[in-house]
Amino acid sequence: MTAPLLERKRLPTEIPKIGHNGGPPLDLLLGYQKALLETTALSTVVVVEKSRRIGYTWAIAADAVLTSAAEKAAKGMDTLYIGYNLDMAREFIDTAGAWARLFDRVCTAVQEELFDDGSDDGIKAFRISFASGFEIVALASRPRSLRGRQGYVIIDEAAFHDDLTELLKSAMALLIWGGRVAVISTHNGAAHPFAQLVEDCRSGKKPYAILRVTFDDALKDGLFKRIQLVKGEAWSQAAEDAWAADIYASYGDAADEELRVIPKNKGGVWLPRDLIVARMSPDIPVLRWECEAGFVDLPDYARRAVALDWCHQNLKPLLDALDPARMSVYGHDYARLRDASVGWPAQVMSDLTLRTVFVFELRNVPDEEQKLIVRYVLDRLPRFVRAAIDAGGNGASLAERMRQIFGPDRVEEVKFSTEWYRVNMPPFKAALEGASILLPKDADILVDLGQFEMRDGVAQLKRQQARTTGTDGNKRHGDAGIAAVLAHYASRLPQQDYGYAPVRTGDAARHSDLPDFTDDDMNGRGFAAGGY
Repeated sequence: MTAPLLERKRLPTEIPKIGHNGGPPLDLLLGYQKALLETTALSTVVVVEKSRRIGYTWAIAADAVLTSAAEKAAKGMDTLYIGYNLDMAREFIDTAGAWARLFDRVCTAVQEELFDDGSDDGIKAFRISFASGFEIVALASRPRSLRGRQGYVIIDEAAFHDDLTELLKSAMALLIWGGRVAVISTHNGAAHPFAQLVEDCRSGKKPYAILRVTFDDALKDGLFKRIQLVKGEAWSQAAEDAWAADIYASYGDAADEELRVIPKNKGGVWLPRDLIVARMSPDIPVLRWECEAGFVDLPDYARRAVALDWCHQNLKPLLDALDPARMSVYGHDYARLRDASVGWPAQVMSDLTLRTVFVFELRNVPDEEQKLIVRYVLDRLPRFVRAAIDAGGNGASLAERMRQIFGPDRVEEVKFSTEWYRVNMPPFKAALEGASILLPKDADILVDLGQFEMRDGVAQLKRQQARTTGTDGNKRHGDAGIAAVLAHYASRLPQQDYGYAPVRTGDAARHSDLPDFTDDDMNGRGFAAGGY
């Protein structure tokens, strides 16, 4: 190959030439492309799941030039690019050559060569050499391509390499002597090792930075505007909408995976039954209280008395027995009529295992009494640091009231979304797989935890119509499963330890919307225990 190869990548004349020292060079990049370079600058390993045709090769080629054109003192190093076929290698070298010209970096002509890797045919490579002494080399998709090399490895369209697992092993070996790795790809099915790598990053199993960019994300950052600029055509919102609709239509059923970054999957149960059972202990109590029909119509003082009596009889002994030296967290999934409202207190043990201390389920319990019971528990949890409470629908009232009482730095109101599930379900599964969470051994909780499925590439609760019937004959919708996830989520939030003792005396107690939770207060009301 000769110098004309560098001429193939043309830029529109409207874009200014770039100087040496930052500023204008990166102005050529769109927001999500800049985010890629910012992330690679801060992280040793970066994993990117992306849409098709959004210009990430263009962006990572700029990163390669900035890396290999830099002197060693400025953390310069060789860049080793690996695409899954020869055409990708040629295209990347074309693009890197264009960036070298734009950055005005001194480099030699592009060379095509074979180097001896011990095989019969050798490995074809394309090379750009810089005055810094470093090179950009585009290599074949073979793990042995990296043998004896050192530098910044870019694995492009990783999900389409023949043996990604072995390729990653070879690439990660370069980290030992200060190398870096970027793994970039569109998805190729939920079962592919690339999808598993993404899952491991989100769960915390792999300490790698992760980025996700959909086709819509790229449009928001100006992809179509840039396309129109390159074509020399005017942009309008109507033109962008029509163009995007055509792109989605052209992909048809493949649009979710190719454009929306949702790997195809076979669905099914997300948490295997055996895994859940292995993390269950028969020593963790599960308490259930269902109010009789008509309870909601009793006077306030009667409902409160019964609720307090239930707390004293059932919850207080368990709360009093908790280890005062351990930090406590709490998760709550709210329900009022059809399903169970589930509270899930837990403590962080010395080995960082999250141990559920007990679980309570409430059915047909009025909203005000639910607030009373949750407050009762939170008041008595030793070293209570964090709670995550379902704030969807009517649960917003409970979550908001606990936030007001205990403060926003200890109570988070959680509104579920696909993105919330995407970020927080993998760490929960990783905790189960790593035996760092302990659950109650209970048939209904086992079924609830089995109600999570992979849907649209994200582990989330099955749809509303997928209800189950509990051992008590009541309907359930993964209630305890959500509470468990929220408790685990609470344990991962930033924490501040408190020495907290609630004060409810004098006027403060009399004007509180909830009663003082003391034995003297309870006994002074004159209600028969358990009576209405």
